[in-house]
Amino acid sequence: MMTKDANETKKILSQLYNDVSKELFGFGTTLLKVKIEEKIITFQAKHRRAPRSQALEGEAPHLKLEVDFHMSILFKKKLKEKLKEIGWDIEAVLRDYDSLTQIAFTNIIVK
Repeated sequence: MMTKDANETKKILSQLYNDVSKELFGFGTTLLKVKIEEKIITFQAKHRRAPRSQALEGEAPHLKLEVDFHMSILFKKKLKEKLKEIGWDIEAVLRDYDSLTQIAFTNIIVK
């Protein structure tokens, strides 16, 4: 459901991304850039560090990595669901997250 206005589409996508972030982590991003190229949408985001992540980092770093991995999978699933709800036909959602910098790149491939 891409609108004719690219800026409006980017606003809708940014809102959806932040909605998923708030739902899963309790807050949105500190930085979010959206880029649209043909059938690929790229989100560049900087997330806030959750207090529980800091606690796990010191006490159980291996557990924090596992939690980050599973939360990233859940993030992709939720984002794909929200995009489908507004009429987007999504082929794939790809995401890479660096827990040290809290930076994530998410690519959406539209059918």
